[in-house]
Amino acid sequence: MIRRIIWITLLALGGGSVGLYAAPDVSANPIPEKPILSAPANVPTRNVQLYFNNLNQQQGNFTLGGFSSGRNIDFSIRKDELVFRAVLHLQFTPSPALIPLLSQLKIYVNDQLVDVIAISAEQLGKLNSIEVPIDPRFINDFNRLQLEFIGHYKAICENPAHSSIWIDIDKHSYLELNFQTLLLKNDLSHFPEPFFDSLDNNQLNLPIIFAGQPDLMQQRAAAILTSWFGSKALWRGAFFPVLNDQLPTSHAVVFATNSQRPDFLKNYKTVEAPTVEMISHPDNPYIKLLLILGRDDQDLLTAVHAIAQGNVLFRGPRVTIENVKMLEVRKPYDAPNWVPTDKPVPFAKLEETEGQLQTKGYTPYPVSLRFNVPPDLYLNQSRGIDLRLKYRYSLPPEASRSQLDISLNNSFVKSYKLEPKGEKTLIENIDVTSKNLYIPAKLGVHNQFTFDFAYGTQIAGGLQNQQCITYQVINNLGVIDGSSTLNLSNYSHFITMPNLNAFMSAGFPFSIMADLSQTIVYIDQRSQAEAVSTLLNVAGNIGAETGYPVLAMTLTDDWSQVKNKDADLLIIGVLPKELHDNDDLNLLINKTQDWIKKPLNRNAMPDTYRVTAFTAAESKTTVSAMGSVAAILGIQSPYYKKRSIIALLAENQQGFSLLNRALTNNKNVDKVFGSVAVIRDSGINSLRVGNTYQVGNLPFWERFWHSLKKHPISLALISLLAAVIVTFLVWNGLLRISKRRLNSSQQDKT
Repeated sequence: MIRRIIWITLLALGGGSVGLYAAPDVSANPIPEKPILSAPANVPTRNVQLYFNNLNQQQGNFTLGGFSSGRNIDFSIRKDELVFRAVLHLQFTPSPALIPLLSQLKIYVNDQLVDVIAISAEQLGKLNSIEVPIDPRFINDFNRLQLEFIGHYKAICENPAHSSIWIDIDKHSYLELNFQTLLLKNDLSHFPEPFFDSLDNNQLNLPIIFAGQPDLMQQRAAAILTSWFGSKALWRGAFFPVLNDQLPTSHAVVFATNSQRPDFLKNYKTVEAPTVEMISHPDNPYIKLLLILGRDDQDLLTAVHAIAQGNVLFRGPRVTIENVKMLEVRKPYDAPNWVPTDKPVPFAKLEETEGQLQTKGYTPYPVSLRFNVPPDLYLNQSRGIDLRLKYRYSLPPEASRSQLDISLNNSFVKSYKLEPKGEKTLIENIDVTSKNLYIPAKLGVHNQFTFDFAYGTQIAGGLQNQQCITYQVINNLGVIDGSSTLNLSNYSHFITMPNLNAFMSAGFPFSIMADLSQTIVYIDQRSQAEAVSTLLNVAGNIGAETGYPVLAMTLTDDWSQVKNKDADLLIIGVLPKELHDNDDLNLLINKTQDWIKKPLNRNAMPDTYRVTAFTAAESKTTVSAMGSVAAILGIQSPYYKKRSIIALLAENQQGFSLLNRALTNNKNVDKVFGSVAVIRDSGINSLRVGNTYQVGNLPFWERFWHSLKKHPISLALISLLAAVIVTFLVWNGLLRISKRRLNSSQQDKT
């Protein structure tokens, strides 16, 4: 609605300030029958192509036809930008059996009809490319591009579900958008916009600026703030480059005290309390800077604590922090983004959008429900997920075979027949690893339930008994009730370490406490800007996984404060001298040596549970590393057996650049696993070397069986021995019974 008001005001008044926005004049530059507005001079613009392959949930081509004749493609626009030109580049292949002109493709944007493509005879059976101009005034913050296909293969008496009625939409179709940047007022009432915009589905890229080399308190303050931004960015990912006394080229955050300021703030007024302020970039009014100001470093910490805890009422260009109320102490595994493991959780609390748990249509789309769990949740193969499911559905035809298909992480779990009843309640135990191999459902950190209401309805139409029969299609309805529950309270926390994939996918083991109160981060005193960026990126990643800022994280550059502390350790940059003799950490020797332990076969996917003969190290080779290299290592803490050390190592600026790219690219999560990950320009090589250890607690009988799983021969021998003992005991018992009977019969005779 805001965008329509802006458009009306701009067209009527020729520009000016509208609410938060002060937009320049916009003039019309029409093309045939479709007005396209051009951006005024000196206004920042950009061009973006939104490909269907990225916008569509099911990547690849998709087909419209029969009773699945429509498809919606959603996209959103940042609130500090305005679309002044939009063109749909559509590639499609229609069925060769269609009747030309009677078959059409209708295109809508936000329920506004944009164009109708009448399919010609020349287009049938071929890949076609067309351009459809879109009036940019149809485009709002949240948008829906709708494609609706009308297909005919016979002039009269046709079957609407005939297999020849289809049109294939190519995945390389895209929506081209030209944006102009809106001139924003310095107003914090919409914070965290424009620094983070929930409508922007791209990775958050937010530079962090210091006056010079930041000290530990400034680094900790920045880490808390970036973890909070990470909790907002979630699945988008976030990257936080560090600049020392430099002006950014995009929206950015600046940390400054009265005595330590970047040169561009040298003459800026001093503050008397922790302060948060929005100002314009000195050279570009379209770029905004978020100033975190204070008398000293402690004020900076106070300011970011207030932001991260939500204690600030943002309004106007500047706010002053008077006091900060500390939050309650966190408990293990209570991260907001994780399903609680101490009580049943209703589906309503896992719902991300309103109406997510219901579906409608002749062939209803599956209902999807995402949930996250800690990576150390131990699920025994003989047990499953405790799920109480309640659902409702419209009645299927009596003669049809209709069912509810349940899948977990794209693995089929079970089907339930849709009976002629309106409601049904089930208490089921869904196997995580089925006893039967054809149900290979497995729980990970990020999971998704899929509930597919599959209606097996017979389609009648066409010529029957010399009569033309037509039927009115009725939509089917399916609802997964929000009172359905997922219960993970009966499961233990236990995991084999090192497990770098758990670190990459969930920030584990540091994220056990969402505020990182049991984590110590060690960073070198001479850390360069790229190393500080690594710290901020890790904090952002953990915040994205837990949904909570790292308020209680300890940061130090003095190893004496780390030694003998009961905490998990994160090392950034270089190894402390005290760990140089540790065999598991001798990966990088000097600055030109790269130690790689070569396995016989490098798995493409992480091995979470055990080290196999194919992943165990067979040789140790010294290689001269002429290019840049970085590494991620995991070992057991030498101070406490239940604690872990994760080391993020790089030698120079190029190495840290590789490390930061690996940490902030979601596509790299599955590439990092085991105990060692070596990062080069050519890619990431991961493997499991060295000793393993266990973190967590299991009942003694489950721990016993878990230990035997690693040694199948021993398990077979124990099973054989147990069988022999049982056989001996049974045989001995039968002999005693036989002797008793003989003795009693002899006594009876006497």
